[in-house]
Amino acid sequence: MTTKSTPTNDEQVSSPEQDISAEQLADDIVKEAEEQVEEQHEHAHEVLSEEQEKINELELAVATAESTVADQKDSVIRAKAEVDNIRRRAAQDVEKARKFALEKFAGEMLASVDNLERALQSIDREDESNKDIIEGVELTLQGLISSLEKFGVIAVDPQDQPFNPELHQAMSMQEAPDVAPNTVIAVMQKGYELNGRLIRPAMVMVSKAAPSVDTTA
Repeated sequence: MTTKSTPTNDEQVSSPEQDISAEQLADDIVKEAEEQVEEQHEHAHEVLSEEQEKINELELAVATAESTVADQKDSVIRAKAEVDNIRRRAAQDVEKARKFALEKFAGEMLASVDNLERALQSIDREDESNKDIIEGVELTLQGLISSLEKFGVIAVDPQDQPFNPELHQAMSMQEAPDVAPNTVIAVMQKGYELNGRLIRPAMVMVSKAAPSVDTTA
């Protein structure tokens, strides 16, 4: 009687069902690995998105802070410039007030100067009895003029000078053959300046050219 030998484990031949299970198992492993990779990729993308969002927020905060600092710096610069302008204007106003505070007072004193000068012109200098009077009036006049000059009041006496409409007021014009046209030939009343600013123009008579004579006739 013939005895059949039983195949060993190494000699066993795999069945189709066993082969399908192995392939399916391999597919499952690959799919699981792909899912893990995709999940990790999504997680990494989320992490990167959060980090980028934080970076964007920080950049916006920095830009806002820089803009605020720039605005504040401009405000400080403008405020400083405004303060400097106010100080400059105040100093100029004080200087003007100091220079021209005496303008009204000086104007009143000029009337006294005019009266003393007219008095000297009207006194008969040929009369010896008037000598003391003339001397007293002249001393008074010179003292008054010196006092005014100490406070910046200077006379404008343009005798024989070219007429200047900024300093002189022409009261009349007269032909003067030996004088260039537009020259002051007489001063009816002196002008005065206070610290370089005219407070009263000089009243003058101005020369004019003689009319041309037609000699061809």
